Amino acid sequence: MFTGIIESLGKVEHIVPKSKDLILTIETGVLDLSDVKLGDSIAVNGVCLTVVSFGAKSFSADVSAESLVHTDMMNYQRGTLVNLEKALTLNTRLGGHLVSGHVDGLGEVLDFYQEGRAWRYEISCPQELLKYIANKGSVTIDGVSLTVTGLGAESFILNIVPHTIAETRIQTYAIGHKVHIEVDLMARYAERLLTFSAGSNNQKSALDQSFLAEHGYLK
Repeated sequence: MFTGIIESLGKVEHIVPKSKDLILTIETGVLDLSDVKLGDSIAVNGVCLTVVSFGAKSFSADVSAESLVHTDMMNYQRGTLVNLEKALTLNTRLGGHLVSGHVDGLGEVLDFYQEGRAWRYEISCPQELLKYIANKGSVTIDGVSLTVTGLGAESFILNIVPHTIAETRIQTYAIGHKVHIEVDLMARYAERLLTFSAGSNNQKSALDQSFLAEHGYLK
C-alpha cells in the first residue's frame, strides 16, 4: 500500500526486454534506499513493482506482461521521468489517501491552463471508471494522490498546486499525454457492498443507498 505522496522524481536508466515482459532499472534521485530490501515494493508512476536488485541510487524491477497491457510502461524510454514512492509503514503519515499501486486504466491529458498560481488539468477517463470518481473525492494519477474538482461526461478536472507539479512528472504533461489512473479504494468497496447478494436466497446487503442516506453519507 502507498499514500500517493511522491518521495522522489526518478528516471528510467535501462530497459531490458524479456520475452513478453521486461526489466526496468530506475535511477532513484533523492529516494532513500538505505532501508530497501529485495522483494520490497516501490510504486513507479503508480504501478507497484517488486525490487529484484538495487544499488545506492537505483533499483531494478520486473514488469509483467499483464502490467504492460494495462499501463503505458511499454512506451517508456531511457530518461523517462517517473514518480517514486516506497510502500507505507505503520509510522508513515497518510498525507494523501490509501493507494494500492494497481492501475485501473489509462487516461489522457485533454487540456490544461493556469488558474491563479495553480494549474487546471482535464483528464479523459474510461467510461467504466467514471462511476468511481466523485467531485471532491480522491483519485491517483501516475501515483500522485489528487483531489477531483470537477466532472465531465467523459473526463474529470484536477487543480494542481505548483509544488506538486515541480516535484512530480506532472511538469512534463502535454495535451495527449497518457496517465495511469487508480480510483479510490473506498469507492470500489462501497460498490461491492451495495451490489453483493448473500447466500442462495439472493438476499441483498443491508448497506444500500437508503442506509447511506439515513446515516448522512448521501445527500
